[in-house]
Amino acid sequence: MAMQCVSKVELTISCENLMDKDVTSKSDPLCVLHLNVSGNQWFEVARTERVQNCLNPKFAKKIVIDYQFEVVQKLRFAIYDIDSKAIELNDHDFLGEMECSLGQIVSSGKLTRPLLLKNKKPAGKGTITVIAEEIKDNRVVNFEVDARKLDKKDFFGKSDPYLEFYRQTETAWQLAHRTEVVKNNLNPTWRPFRIPLQSLCGGDMEKPIKVECYDYDNDGSHDLIGIFETNMKRLQEATRVSPAEFDCINIKKKQKKKNYKNSGVVSVKLCQVVKEYTFLDYIMGGCQINFIVGIDFTGSNGDPRSPDSLHYISPSGVNEYLSAIWSVGLVIQDYDSDKLFPAFGFGAQIPPNWQVSHEFPLNFNPANPFCAGVEGVVEAYRVCLPQVRLYGPTNFAPIIRRVSGFAQQALQQQTASQYYVLLIITDGVITDMDQTRAAIVAASHLPMSLIIVGVGRADFTDMEILDGDDGHLRSPSGQPAVRDIVQFVPYRKFQNASREALAQCVLAELPQQVVSYFRFKKLQPSHEPNPS
Repeated sequence: MAMQCVSKVELTISCENLMDKDVTSKSDPLCVLHLNVSGNQWFEVARTERVQNCLNPKFAKKIVIDYQFEVVQKLRFAIYDIDSKAIELNDHDFLGEMECSLGQIVSSGKLTRPLLLKNKKPAGKGTITVIAEEIKDNRVVNFEVDARKLDKKDFFGKSDPYLEFYRQTETAWQLAHRTEVVKNNLNPTWRPFRIPLQSLCGGDMEKPIKVECYDYDNDGSHDLIGIFETNMKRLQEATRVSPAEFDCINIKKKQKKKNYKNSGVVSVKLCQVVKEYTFLDYIMGGCQINFIVGIDFTGSNGDPRSPDSLHYISPSGVNEYLSAIWSVGLVIQDYDSDKLFPAFGFGAQIPPNWQVSHEFPLNFNPANPFCAGVEGVVEAYRVCLPQVRLYGPTNFAPIIRRVSGFAQQALQQQTASQYYVLLIITDGVITDMDQTRAAIVAASHLPMSLIIVGVGRADFTDMEILDGDDGHLRSPSGQPAVRDIVQFVPYRKFQNASREALAQCVLAELPQQVVSYFRFKKLQPSHEPNPS
């Protein structure tokens, strides 16, 4: 099979004249990118940050997507006004969308289109602009920045400062990064952050970089504290010896005040350029993806002998559990050289003493729970099904902790050599939610991801809570997850879609999760990837 021509493209998104859905303030927009997989099957690829109280947002978060020359990649950019913590997009006000192909954006470089409502009528005067740039440089810049004696802009308190970094293009300054807001502090220290070198200066170390410091206001009318310009060459040279210091200048204030010196000093303590490896770099550099399956055998699935049961195997030899195993397994097995997959069941009474177990091997061999390939997992499932009694409750924590034990052994690795993916297929509500949250938060420190495929028609709210963005999930004791490791997909969305569509959606977040772990641990590939 010929290799597809794939390159990585970075998308920068902005909007103008959005509809205002908020009564007492302006809309709080966020952009969601969907990719069309097959027919009318769309799945979410990424989201930008939410910009508060703004009808002309410039989103700082870039979206990186694989560009495949031979494939028509249909994209949908949907804008929502986010006013609550509800996870479902339908719970938020829709501000319009734009559909196009990635090829159209890439060929034009910059695409501006009107936003449309679901009925294809204009969404007011709203427009969206998407800029595409191929990523040819895989270096990033690690920054540590603080400031002192910033101007006090708030009447009742100190300023709430944040920084914006801009790159100079031929026509304008383009936003490259926005830091978090530090509340009520004239001497702020921002959390360490990273900016791709290409986003910051296009790889040109002498290209001007503009940094603007603002005082954040809830109503969106952020006050400018001051500005300075520099470049990467100066930053790197200065920070080798001591922090690089810059006067924050407010031109209006400077024109009015005779003895004006600055509006504060921004200090860049660290400016370090490092090579950033991609998912393919890690895979080609020797990383093994270890695939483990967990299957729900609780009573709510229904009697496997009844055609109404989710475990009922039809005359053509399929059910939703088998479809999920085949779809995900066939993709992942290519990244696992020995193709031996541990497979477990949970929630059933098992022979010979009929005790309920929440992590029994499908092949009933605790010493060797491995199955040979996806076919082996499917065969073990078929043989196991008539031998167990479906029972309950639906406890996830034991099997997550079991796989965490595998991943724990990989902590000794000095390079990026092992990663574990647990696929849980389930029909319902989690009974041990607190223990599950604690187990996932603990696992977020390990080289592992959890994919949950929900079969049947149950309420999957719990799963969507687990699949919150990075940092949203906390253990019952309040401990936050260090990274997002959960991907939840309801199977019912894919009942009429191809097996490839399900696999593509289920595995959409996995490359990023693998990369986030190895970067978090500062691990490099086992050997330098072969140049393609």
